[in-house]
Amino acid sequence: MTDGTVMVENAKIIFRNFSGRETEFNSQGDRNFCVILDEATAQMLVEDGWNIRRTKPRGEDEATDPYIQVSVSFKIKPPLITMITSGGRTVLNEDTVENLDWVDVRKVDLIFQPYNWTLKSGRSGIKAYLKTMFIEIEEDALEIKYREMEDLPSRSGRVSE
Repeated sequence: MTDGTVMVENAKIIFRNFSGRETEFNSQGDRNFCVILDEATAQMLVEDGWNIRRTKPRGEDEATDPYIQVSVSFKIKPPLITMITSGGRTVLNEDTVENLDWVDVRKVDLIFQPYNWTLKSGRSGIKAYLKTMFIEIEEDALEIKYREMEDLPSRSGRVSE
């Protein structure tokens, strides 16, 4: 951690909502995801005042994992989100980032930064915002096979030259 930012390499992300869709646990328009943390990082963040949660155990003997929710906002300074496929790199923006809700992820490296908030009631905390993310996509054989094909015209029927 330098300058308050936290870097997580080879991250496991869960509860993806890059589109900001409304769910039981999410207000409409709030884009976010959660990152599983190792115990040492989680403990350090708890000591610094971050809100760290734990996954629910699926069975009696299953251990829980610490995680943090990371918000994705394009309002002030947009995050750098780069999707990597066999076709190269694509920088995602507010209109295209929702595609990450549905892709199969191979690897994620990311940096999130703190935002210190205080309510009028005096309650305060630290919220994590995405700063940088590089996300490698797991592609299937057909995605790779047809990646280089030229786009088809938007109309049906024969195409004459």
